[in-house]
Amino acid sequence: MDTAQHTKELLKKVRIVELKTRGLSEHIFSGEYHSAFKGRGMTFSEVREYQPGDEVRTIDWNVTARFGHPFVKVFEEERELSVMLLADLSGSEDFGSTQQLKRELITEACATIAFSAIKNNDKVGLILFTDRVEKFIPPKKGRGHILRIVRELIEFKPRSTGTDIAEALRYLNNVIKKRSIAFLVSDLMDTGYEDAMKIANRRHDLVALRTTDPRESELPSIGLVRFADPESGELRWVDTGSRSVRNAYRAAALKHQQRTREILRRSGVDHAVISTEEGYVRPLMRLFKQRESAR
Repeated sequence: MDTAQHTKELLKKVRIVELKTRGLSEHIFSGEYHSAFKGRGMTFSEVREYQPGDEVRTIDWNVTARFGHPFVKVFEEERELSVMLLADLSGSEDFGSTQQLKRELITEACATIAFSAIKNNDKVGLILFTDRVEKFIPPKKGRGHILRIVRELIEFKPRSTGTDIAEALRYLNNVIKKRSIAFLVSDLMDTGYEDAMKIANRRHDLVALRTTDPRESELPSIGLVRFADPESGELRWVDTGSRSVRNAYRAAALKHQQRTREILRRSGVDHAVISTEEGYVRPLMRLFKQRESAR
């Protein structure tokens, strides 16, 4: 495929993702996003005279003493936020046995969040990572900027296939100094990232979206199959016809899920599971509503 044809195909893919995810953000997610993430900071606006029903803790005692009757401080939401998308591009994300690859799922989920964010006047940035940070796009506003992010999510070819979540979170803390909303979109198939996750969640409002595929927890009985590890490249023959093999596979998957849930719980990170089979719309809606009700 020549360069012009490749560019045309890429723009077509970007346009398809934009049409789908922008529509979702405008008609479904925009209000939910605002309710779930508004008021992360409050900034002082003015003082006014006390009115019945005002909270005592908002009284400005200096102004009250000067004028001899109570005045209160008025605060406004610090609406402009930075949203960081941390997208896992490791080899295991190039897997999918149903409707789409996990990488396609990541692209659409990130695009929906990004369009919801700019509709609420927030900036959006992107960190693409494997076992290293592959690319960083600083937070900015505007449709053109979001389309660049979508283009990178679709097109970017990572140099590595491994996973290092801790490195991505450390990088986030180093480059984004002001508190942001950070979405970690990954299958979380890694170890040793709990401490980094706790630190990142103290500095930022960290949310994890764990990507899954049905075949990661259940092997079909289809005889002797040669599997390739997408991150290490190792090839191995597996007898899927063996019940003990399928049971061991299922047990290992359940152990990973339980360990991951426990790490997220201990880190205090809000999270949702998004699947290549069921998509991301309902899990994201549930997550946003849970955050709104917990406010």
